[in-house]
Amino acid sequence: MEITKKNFGKLATGEEVIEYILKNEKLQVNVLNYGGIITKLYAPDKNGKMENVVLGYDNLEDYLTKSPYFGAIIGRHAGRISNAEFKLNGEVYQLAANENENNLHGGTGLDKRIWEVTELENGLELSYFSPHLEEGFPADVEFTVRYLLIDDTLEIEYVAIPDRETIINLTNHTYFNLSGEAKTDILNHELKIESAKFLALDEKSMPTGEIREVEGTPFDFREFKEIGKEIAADYRQLEYTGGYDHPYVLENGEDSIILKDKESGRALVMSTDQPVLVFYAGNQMRQEDQGLLNSGQEARKHLALCLETQDYPDAINVDSLATKTYTPEKIYRAKTSYKFYID
Repeated sequence: MEITKKNFGKLATGEEVIEYILKNEKLQVNVLNYGGIITKLYAPDKNGKMENVVLGYDNLEDYLTKSPYFGAIIGRHAGRISNAEFKLNGEVYQLAANENENNLHGGTGLDKRIWEVTELENGLELSYFSPHLEEGFPADVEFTVRYLLIDDTLEIEYVAIPDRETIINLTNHTYFNLSGEAKTDILNHELKIESAKFLALDEKSMPTGEIREVEGTPFDFREFKEIGKEIAADYRQLEYTGGYDHPYVLENGEDSIILKDKESGRALVMSTDQPVLVFYAGNQMRQEDQGLLNSGQEARKHLALCLETQDYPDAINVDSLATKTYTPEKIYRAKTSYKFYID
């Protein structure tokens, strides 16, 4: 595998943003030291043509002003935290209310930080130190994220070491479109999620605490189904979010999620050690908000989807959900792999 790099711009602080290009015989992945953002991911179609299968931008300014977390590391806590606060060991921690009254994806989170990068034999290691009470979260935390290219697979490994008890919930927010260069939307993509249950949300997209069976609902993806088949069904949970944007409970981390595009022949199988998948079908994407992408396409609704492997959102505030905390003795670890193949 070869690694090259190039300048991608500068922040207002003067910090330099570098794009690292990881390439082997099967895949190419471009990663920024800003937010750990995956700007491009090239995979072959059924004819061997290499095309970009994720959404991104060709310039830093768009990532700073337009991006809905395209390709970024998300944390300290993925998803929403209700009322932008939580209680731990009797103390209330106030967070930034960056989506209405709630905290989304950690506020000015890990997606907006410069990470130190170390080149590895088969990828990159990104490191970031987050001080106690950064964005309101307790504990000094040493974060490490590794992007590894192994044959036809991208592996992402996460480690976080706090100096005291805290909550941590990380994910990657890449938007996938297997058609290549976002030539079509994702409504004709076929998806399979090995999950019999999903979390119900309220009208503000917050978990209610109710875990529902997918059987008999538009949320049943236990067998391959086109994403567009039931996305507009008359079902209150879809109405709340304008389409799929829900946490699924994963029963088997190995090959739990498979995405296919019949036209290109590309397929993606995901494995994870995380208990939850948030499936987001790009319901809120709009040209006026996200603009022109590096594929040459204008952003639009359902142009791509996110498959965010993580822990339960807002579990710290929902009695019925299992809350995990981490300490110097019990550090945070997570791993997700993305294997590309021709179906």
